[in-house]
Amino acid sequence: MTDSLTSTLTDYYDAVPYDSHPFPQTSMEHLESLAFLFGLDAPSPANARVLELGCAAGGNLSPFAARHPDSRSLGVDLSSVQVAQGQVAIGHTGLSNIELRAFNIAEIDASFGQFDYIVCHGVYSWVPGPVQDAILRVCSENLAPNGVAYISYNVYPGWKAREIVRDAMILRGGPRDTPDEKLSYARGMLEFLEQSARADSVLKKTLDETMPIVRGSNSSYLLHEFLEPCNAPCYFKEFVARASAHGLAYLADAEPSTMFVQNYGEKVREPLLRECGGSQVMMEQYLDFLVNRTFRQTLLVKQDRAPDIRYRLDTERMRALSYAGVFSAEDGGPFTLDSQPQPCNAMRNLKVTLRLPLHKATAQVLDERYPASVPVDALLAEVSARTGEPRAVVEAPVLAMLEELLILGAVRIRRTPVQAAAVIDALPRAQDAVRKAPGLALEAGATAGTCNLWHELVALSLLERCLLPLLDGAHTHEALAEHLAAEARAERLRFIKDEKPLTDENGLREFTQQQVALALRDLRRKGLLAA
Repeated sequence: MTDSLTSTLTDYYDAVPYDSHPFPQTSMEHLESLAFLFGLDAPSPANARVLELGCAAGGNLSPFAARHPDSRSLGVDLSSVQVAQGQVAIGHTGLSNIELRAFNIAEIDASFGQFDYIVCHGVYSWVPGPVQDAILRVCSENLAPNGVAYISYNVYPGWKAREIVRDAMILRGGPRDTPDEKLSYARGMLEFLEQSARADSVLKKTLDETMPIVRGSNSSYLLHEFLEPCNAPCYFKEFVARASAHGLAYLADAEPSTMFVQNYGEKVREPLLRECGGSQVMMEQYLDFLVNRTFRQTLLVKQDRAPDIRYRLDTERMRALSYAGVFSAEDGGPFTLDSQPQPCNAMRNLKVTLRLPLHKATAQVLDERYPASVPVDALLAEVSARTGEPRAVVEAPVLAMLEELLILGAVRIRRTPVQAAAVIDALPRAQDAVRKAPGLALEAGATAGTCNLWHELVALSLLERCLLPLLDGAHTHEALAEHLAAEARAERLRFIKDEKPLTDENGLREFTQQQVALALRDLRRKGLLAA
């Protein structure tokens, strides 16, 4: 990359920082689980060495470091502004196992050492070709022998249409001086085209597909996705070929449900299975055309590990995983442990119909324990107890159900159980890094979020923000209620009942106790209370 282009990109990232927050699909626990699912053993995240390329302010890396104090994490980013912001935040939480550096990816060499996991999210398509090659080189040369690399990127054919929108936005917005001006003029261009495009034109169809994204996205995303100097999509097959040239092999997509051809219907399944001859790469390239895919999140491993990859799910490996899921009956009622079909809602807005008592009992257990994950042995024991059927009878159908849910994308998996609270303790406790997060203070702003034990960004209410710093395992529910009452007396919180501020001491005590119970219930469900 030329010095002038490096300078341009650096200035752009400094002026328009990426939103720095956790991306659950990049978590090392998730990558380890997917590697295991498809036949490979990957290093334990608990003591892994991790490198993130394009770490911004460390919002994706810091929560991992907090969950695993024996791990070591290094983040590099071209923007010294964002790195400095991240360093301040890390200093506030007191983490000593993570480092952020302002550094050019292309200059990473063998002196950095090897890493068990390398993550590069939202960078590859947005840098010039030489830096793309550098990313793949680092993912090869600096990856441990049994490590896993993650790279996300824009893909064709879906981005063919979006390029029309990007080109139009750059035509009018590109020459402007400031990011805000660029985006304002670019939006104006799209509004003009939307009003003027012929109803039967390719442009009109493209705008119909893209404008909801433009209207629903924040400024940072739009500036980087549509107005950044570099945005170079590619076909999936081309990316895999480039990775192969660097000694890397395709392992999986970070959203594994996209890989299973049975999710696309019988009319698609049989012809593609015949056409692709067992090639997972060719299968997924065909599917990209079928669904007009725009974005991929690819897991790579060393090429010598490719012969051990297995895409046919193995029962013994399925048995060794821990599962989590959310299930609720569509009619709002409880699960009935009978043979009446019961439609229900699962995570990711998926719909499933449960027909057997043991299927309903499985969903019931997973939902009750969520966000904690449940090992198979514990799940089988609980299903057996609830249905009255011996374990030997329930084991095969429960494992078959888990496989179907996994293929569908309706459950999450972990190699090591997620130690989230399945019940609310008398002395509730949140992770230290969550309790000490700088954005919790009420004066920090009207909105705040934090990372949960599933590496997700979750929004917090004002009440939750007041309580989280005290969730250190030493405060009772009564003490938490008294803290809320004290905040109300000091007029930092206002409790309204019957459209009037609540000031009566007896009423305040009763109300704050109710609010603590509700807040702790929500914090547990959000995955913020530790077991």
